[in-house]
Amino acid sequence: MPPPVPDLNLLRTFVAVAAVGSFTAAAERLGVTRPQVSQQIRKLESALATQLLRRTTRRVGLTQEGRFLYERCAPLLGDIDSSLERLGNTQPELSGTLRIGAPIDHAAQVIAPVAAEFSRAHPLLKIDLRASDHIQDLIAEGIDVSIRIGWLPDSSMRVTKLADFHQVVLASAGYLARSRPIVAPSDLANQQWIELSLLRAPLTWTFERDGEKVPVRMSARLKTDSPTVLRSWLMAGAGISVASLHAFSRELSEGVLVRVLPDWQLPSGGIFAVYPPGTHISSSSRTFVEFLRTRMHAAR
Repeated sequence: MPPPVPDLNLLRTFVAVAAVGSFTAAAERLGVTRPQVSQQIRKLESALATQLLRRTTRRVGLTQEGRFLYERCAPLLGDIDSSLERLGNTQPELSGTLRIGAPIDHAAQVIAPVAAEFSRAHPLLKIDLRASDHIQDLIAEGIDVSIRIGWLPDSSMRVTKLADFHQVVLASAGYLARSRPIVAPSDLANQQWIELSLLRAPLTWTFERDGEKVPVRMSARLKTDSPTVLRSWLMAGAGISVASLHAFSRELSEGVLVRVLPDWQLPSGGIFAVYPPGTHISSSSRTFVEFLRTRMHAAR
């Protein structure tokens, strides 16, 4: 008796891993987490009672059976996706109301321009953009999709990863001129740190360079739950803090702010689209998120 036909989503995950040779890269391509990819591969191998991938510390390779399956399934899945895309293009125009949640700064700088462009492309659709720097209750507030920045503690949430962002230490030239010299991460412990309380650990940071990791505990006199206030304090020379490199690219290019310790790296964060649990994802939400992802990647 032949093995049962597996879920097509499991095959899509397998094809993605086989194509890029990495669980992490496949997860980014599919917009899911790495543990979800690993789980789906295990399910597929269990359903087929066959090892498809050979894992090493550096790369994921195909077994002979895996290569056989990949070479036959990859073009078939491509044909299926193309057919579904053509079918989707014949569906009715997007309509109703799309409610989007996002942090205030990100809503103003990124989401609002993209939403305006998306609105022009879909004139029957109403868009309600709700900006808040606090975690929004998607069900209670009726939000269709929320854009969140940082780290998601609950991997069971229904999310699509849109992009990564790099964190850097920033200060104004005026502040640096009157502060103690900063030549190593440990020097930051004696600086006027600005604490952004929205972060899960705003006073503890680990810097890395050439494999060396240096944890530093900061001390803050200024504290805020608003990234907008953080921006204002940094530009006014009130102190020093960590912020997104992409979000402050204009201030850096204009010389209003200066990157501190550029040879040291901080952990990267993610930008995610989060959907309400237990509900159908609307076509307007899916279409907007894909539109947003395309625009964000084009801008980088």
